[in-house]
Amino acid sequence: MSSTTILIFIFVYFGLLLFISNIISKKGQDNDSFFKANKNSKWYLVAFGMIGTALSGVTFISVPGEVGSPNGEQFKYFQFVLGNAIGFVIIAKVLLPLYYRMNLTSIYSYIEQRMGVRSYKTAASIFLVSRTISSAFRLYLVVIVLQRYVFNDFNIPFPVTVLLALALIFLYTFRSGLKTIIITDTLQTFFLVSSVFITIYFVCDSLNLTVLESVSTIQKSNYSKIFFFDDFFTSKYHFVKQILGGMFVTIAMVGLDQDLMQKNLSCKNIGEAQKNMFTFTGIFVLINIIFLSLGALLYIYADKNGVAIPLDLATGKPRTDLLFPEIALNHLSIIPAFVFLLGIIAATFATTDSALTALTTSFCVDFLGMDKSENLGNNKNVKTRHWVHFGFSILLFLVIIVLNSFNDASVVALIFRAASYTYGPLLGLYAFGLLQKSRLVNDKLIPIICIISPILTYFLSENSARLFGYTFDNELIIINGLFTYIGIYFTSKRTSERISF
Repeated sequence: MSSTTILIFIFVYFGLLLFISNIISKKGQDNDSFFKANKNSKWYLVAFGMIGTALSGVTFISVPGEVGSPNGEQFKYFQFVLGNAIGFVIIAKVLLPLYYRMNLTSIYSYIEQRMGVRSYKTAASIFLVSRTISSAFRLYLVVIVLQRYVFNDFNIPFPVTVLLALALIFLYTFRSGLKTIIITDTLQTFFLVSSVFITIYFVCDSLNLTVLESVSTIQKSNYSKIFFFDDFFTSKYHFVKQILGGMFVTIAMVGLDQDLMQKNLSCKNIGEAQKNMFTFTGIFVLINIIFLSLGALLYIYADKNGVAIPLDLATGKPRTDLLFPEIALNHLSIIPAFVFLLGIIAATFATTDSALTALTTSFCVDFLGMDKSENLGNNKNVKTRHWVHFGFSILLFLVIIVLNSFNDASVVALIFRAASYTYGPLLGLYAFGLLQKSRLVNDKLIPIICIISPILTYFLSENSARLFGYTFDNELIIINGLFTYIGIYFTSKRTSERISF
């Protein structure tokens, strides 16, 4: 497939999204449409559309690539996914009822009412920093694929490619925000899921396997081990670590994240929001099994046809997340190449448009107070919201350029992990608020505690193997939240009245 063909395809795809955006924006461009989609979203559309947001382009290319990683990861990621599923159930049964009972636009408003203004601003700031970094990282990984296989042929610089991607996303989201995204993400999730199924079909066909025969082939391969029970202290892959990590990462990075919760809060009532979450959980688990199976098939195909893992252009080291695009674009026919391109663009746009809208919503509500009764009728707020939306687009652009300047995948991965650390304090804040209803916090000390906790967590992570013979993985977020919880507890005081929200 030529680079020109791919470029035309990208603009046609964007044209479809812009067309949908124009139709939806005619029905409402106010802040209620942007922030909450007028609380009129269909739960089944939200459930399906959330798949594209939750998976992202990183999942699309990295999860299949990790199956054959030299570290021997195989299907170990599925353990983490099972932990995710438990976390989603807890969100549906504990956090969603709280958010609906309080009729929240920003979920961090709970912290304001429970703990105080400084705690509230701290929680919102944690989200803004974390989501900006993680969203920039996700978009960065996909843009470097497009840069490598498309835009380098036109001698278009990397910054221009990033700017183009963000400009396209900005154009179809800035008017109606969440109201547009509910529809476009449903469409994009359909494209993403379809692309995985179609790619599996073509890979199986090239291996002379039926889809049913491929299941047996994967089971007999060296890529299908799911459960790891050896070396609890030293192995990152141990079942217990993955389950606990998956569960608490989901509670913190989904249930306490404005991005995915904003879609849930656009449903008519708590019943529909919970149906959305349970349906989403089932689809999420199934789709991840399919992604892992695709990864095994890609490595089986690579072994049979002598396809080497592509090298990182900066470091010269093999980069497993480039195996999928390498096979799809350079070794299969034009149809699976189109399908891959469709999937990766859908995954990228579905994740970034949602994040950009959530960042705008959080800033407008949590820092500009646009949901306050005295501001609801202010027409200037819509124009202000447009500028905030534009500002976060520029911020994402700058963060991606900084990430690219490192030219070192390990450093970038460290930055991404550091962003996930910041969700630990959110976990501690909400856990304390929900569990310690007879204690009043010292609002002034909350920002300090939320800074110290990740620092202590990082120190423990770096030295635990030497000091205790224990290696942390995703379950580190539990320790992060625990440090925050303990800090709040010892700086709080008991009250005679029980606090209820």
